[in-house]
Amino acid sequence: MSTVVAGEGPRTAEIMLVGQNPGREEAKQGRPFVGRSGKYLDTVLSKNNLDRSHLYITSVVKETTPKNRKPTAEEIQRWMPYLLQEIRQVKPKTIVLMGTVAWRTPRLQGIHYIETYHPAAAMRFPRARDKFERDFGRVAGRSSRLWGHKETAR
Repeated sequence: MSTVVAGEGPRTAEIMLVGQNPGREEAKQGRPFVGRSGKYLDTVLSKNNLDRSHLYITSVVKETTPKNRKPTAEEIQRWMPYLLQEIRQVKPKTIVLMGTVAWRTPRLQGIHYIETYHPAAAMRFPRARDKFERDFGRVAGRSSRLWGHKETAR
């Protein structure tokens, strides 16, 4: 039995990040993107003044796969309704789809989607890294919730 790792972040987040599925470290901690890929993602977020605590972070498939293999079409199909429910609840303005599994997410009207590489690929391949980091620069440009820029109540 594998551990289910739910998405985390504010239910009012402007930006949602979607990966493919949790790995071993994510399953151990019960949180998305806390392993090596998550540490790299945190670095890129920080470089772009994006505050992780203001983002909703999740994955298409909510459980680890054997030997951390890419999820099958059946696993993606089984978990996609849960992702769509998260999107409908959070109502983000922008969704960053990280990797080919995440790119399969159906597009809902009124949301801006950015397709980029998964952080694991960006760590390994320079061209992927360049695009990944440029894409997060675009994400930062779309966000009003940057480090040290808290929204004030009106």
